[in-house]
Amino acid sequence: MSSPAVARSSPGGSREMAPAPQGRGRFWEVGGGSGLRLERAAAESERWELLLRRGELLALGGHLKGALEAFAAALRRGAPARPECLGALVDCLVFNYRLRHGLSWSAAPAAGADGGACGLLRCLGCRGFLSEPVTVPCGHSYCRRCLRRELRARCRLCRDRLPPATASATDAEGTAPRPPPLAAAIAASDFRTSVVLNHLAEKWFPGQRERARAAGRLGELLHQGRYREALAAACEELRAEPSDLIVKIYRAESYAGLQEFKAAIEDLNAVLFQLPDWPEVYFRKGKVLYDAGFLGDALQLFLQCLALDEDFAPAKLQVQKILCDLLLPENLKEGLKESSWSSLPCTKNRPFDFPSVMEESQSPSEPSPKQSEEIPEVTSEPVKGSLNRAQSAQSINSTETPAREDCLKRVSSEPVLSVQEKGVLLKRKLSLLEQDVIVNEDGRNKLKKQGETPNEVCMFSLAYGDIPEELIDVSDFECSLCMRLFFEPVTTPCGHSFCKNCLERCLDHAPYCPLCKESLKEYLADRRYCVTQLLEELIVKYLPDELSERKKIYDEETAELSHLTKNVPIFVCTMAYPTVPCPLHVFEPRYRLMIRRSIQTGTKQFGMCVSDTQNSFADYGCMLQIRNVHFLPDGRSVVDTVGGKRFRVLKRGMKDGYCTADIEYLEDVKVEDEDEIKNLRELHDLVYSQACSWFQNLRDRFRSQILQHFGSMPEREENLQATPNGPAWCWWLLAVLPVDPRYQLSVLSMKSLKERLTKIQHILTYFSRDQSK
Repeated sequence: MSSPAVARSSPGGSREMAPAPQGRGRFWEVGGGSGLRLERAAAESERWELLLRRGELLALGGHLKGALEAFAAALRRGAPARPECLGALVDCLVFNYRLRHGLSWSAAPAAGADGGACGLLRCLGCRGFLSEPVTVPCGHSYCRRCLRRELRARCRLCRDRLPPATASATDAEGTAPRPPPLAAAIAASDFRTSVVLNHLAEKWFPGQRERARAAGRLGELLHQGRYREALAAACEELRAEPSDLIVKIYRAESYAGLQEFKAAIEDLNAVLFQLPDWPEVYFRKGKVLYDAGFLGDALQLFLQCLALDEDFAPAKLQVQKILCDLLLPENLKEGLKESSWSSLPCTKNRPFDFPSVMEESQSPSEPSPKQSEEIPEVTSEPVKGSLNRAQSAQSINSTETPAREDCLKRVSSEPVLSVQEKGVLLKRKLSLLEQDVIVNEDGRNKLKKQGETPNEVCMFSLAYGDIPEELIDVSDFECSLCMRLFFEPVTTPCGHSFCKNCLERCLDHAPYCPLCKESLKEYLADRRYCVTQLLEELIVKYLPDELSERKKIYDEETAELSHLTKNVPIFVCTMAYPTVPCPLHVFEPRYRLMIRRSIQTGTKQFGMCVSDTQNSFADYGCMLQIRNVHFLPDGRSVVDTVGGKRFRVLKRGMKDGYCTADIEYLEDVKVEDEDEIKNLRELHDLVYSQACSWFQNLRDRFRSQILQHFGSMPEREENLQATPNGPAWCWWLLAVLPVDPRYQLSVLSMKSLKERLTKIQHILTYFSRDQSK
C-alpha cells in the first residue's frame, strides 16, 4: 500500500513530493480529514456569525425584510437558535408595528401629572396603587409585584436597568450582562419595601392598602400553582370590590392555569375595556392565547404590548421565542412555503402570517382600516379549553387572509421608511413608554393617532381622593439620624430612608444600616446615593414651608463650610508646597467627611499642615486643590491634590472630629529696586544650575523614584515675581530634598525670595559635598 505524499521545499526553492513516514499512513489520513472538517466547521461558524451580525445591523437600520432573511440564513447554516440574539429584530418589528398603526411617540408621564396623591402614590410600572413600594437604585419607586414579576427591564423615567428578580439562565452562559452588585443585592433581599413610603400608604389609603394585601396573597397562591384556591379567593375579593382590576387579572391567570381559557379571556377583555392602554393586560391575554395554541394571535398581542411599552420584558422574550421558532429551517420551509400553519385553530385553514405591521401596500402614515374594529362577541362554540375563534387576536388589528403563495413575501415585507425614520430606529431613541387610547361612545377602542385630540381619554383613575390635612404629619418625614426634615432623602436596599449627608457620615464609620445593621457594602461601593424621588415630591407638595426652612439651614451650613479664611478644614499629615502634587490615601472617617464637604461646597480646597506636639498642628501650611478623587469599594479614597497658596494659622478650632483654622495667606514681598532685581536674578540662576547638577548626579534609582512621584523639575522662569509664591522649581526641589520638616517649614514661612534661595543654596552645597565623597 502506498503512503501519502508530503510536500517539502528543496534548497532551490521548488517543491517536491516526499513519501510520508512508514507506518503512519493511517495517522496522516485521519489527521488530514479531521483538519479539513475543522476548517469547514470554522468557516461555517464564521459565515453564520456574519449573517447574525448582518441581520442585527439591518434590523437596527429598519430593514425588516433583509433582517428576517439574514437571520433565517444564519439558522440554516447551523447558528444556534438563541432567542436572546433577536432583540434588535423584535425592536424593528415593534417599530414597524407602531408605524403601520400611526402610533405617536409619546414620552413617559411625569409622576403626579394628574395631580393629588393619587398621581404620586402610583406605581411607575403597572400604574396601579403603589402597594409595598420598593425604591430601586435610580431613586424611583415601583410596587413589589412589578419587580418580582420582572414586568419591566428598565425604569420608565430614567431608563436605568431595574434589578432582576432572579439571575437568568443566559447570564451563566455569558450571553447577557450580569446585574450590577447593588441591583443583585436588592433582588437577593427579596425587594425590601420602603419603610417610610409603606407607612404613608397605609396611613393615607388604608382601604387600598388592604386590597393590595389581598391581591398579594393571590399572587403567592398563583406562584405556588394553587389555582383553585386562587380562583376562589379572587372571586371572593371581586364580590366585595368588583372594580379591582388587579384582582381581575389574577382571576384570569387562575382560569388560565386551570385551562379555562374562555373565562380568562373574558376577564382580560373586561379589563381592556376599562383600561385599553395597560400593556400588562395585552401580555396576559397573549400568554393565554399562546398557551392555548393560538400562536399568530398571541404574537399580535405581544407586539401590541411592546408598542405601548417597549421595556415590557416578558412580552419581548415571548416575541423572541416565537420568532426564533418561526425562523428555524424546518418551520420556515413548512410554514412559509407549504403553510402547515393552516392546521392551527387560530388560522382556520389559512397560512400563518405576520401581523399587518409588515403589509407593504399600506402607507406608514395611515392606520390600519381594521384598527378600530369592534371586539367580537363571545360565541358558545368551544375550541380547545372553551376558547373560541372570536376570542383570538382577530379583535386587535386583524388582517385579510393572504394567498398561500404570497406568504413568504408578506412575512418579509417591510414599509418604506424615510431616512429620518431609519435614523430614529438606528439611534435607539424610541420613547414607547405610554400610549394614549381613545374610547368611543359605542365601547369600541382605537389607538390615538399623532396630533389627534380625543374627546374622552381613558385614564387609570384611582379615586383615592385628597389627603386630609390632619393626616399630614411632619414627623412622618423626619430623618432618624438628624431628627430633622428629610433633605435629599435616600433609601437603602434594606428599605430605610435617611438624609443623604446623614447616611454618608454613618457609612464613613461602618458599612451597615444605622437602624437594622444590615450590610450596605454593595450600596457603599456603588456610591450613587440617588435621591428617592417620590419621597422628595411628597415633601415638596405637602410640606413646602418646612422644606423651605430646612433648605435655609442647609444653605447656611454650606456657606459656613465654603469660607476659605475662617474655619478652613485642616488635614494634619505631611508637608505640602505650592504647585507640587500631593497624593493622599484617605481612610479615617473624619477626613472622609472633610474631603466630601470640600467637594460638595464647590471649593475643593483644604489646608495641609504637619503635626505639632504643642498646638496639634504647625503654624504654617499650604492649601491643597483637589484635582480628582478615586473612591474604593470600602469607602476609602485616593485623592489627587496639588499645592496652592501658603498660609499662616491665626486661630485653631475643631469641627465634627477634624481640625479647622482661621488663616491668612502669605505672599512674597516684591523687589522694586533694579539693582536688587539684578542681584536676585544672578542668585536665582546660580542656585538653579546647582540644583540641576545635584539632581543629575543622583543615582538612577533615586532619580526615577523622584520622577515617578513628583514629576520632572519645572523649567526656569523668566519673571521671578510673577506669582505670590515665587518660582515653582524651588518648591519642587524643597519637596524632594531629604531635609528635616522643621527646616522645610521655616523655608515655607519665608516671604522673601532672596532668603529662600539662600537657604536652598546652603542645603544643595551640603548634599553636593556628600555626593563628591
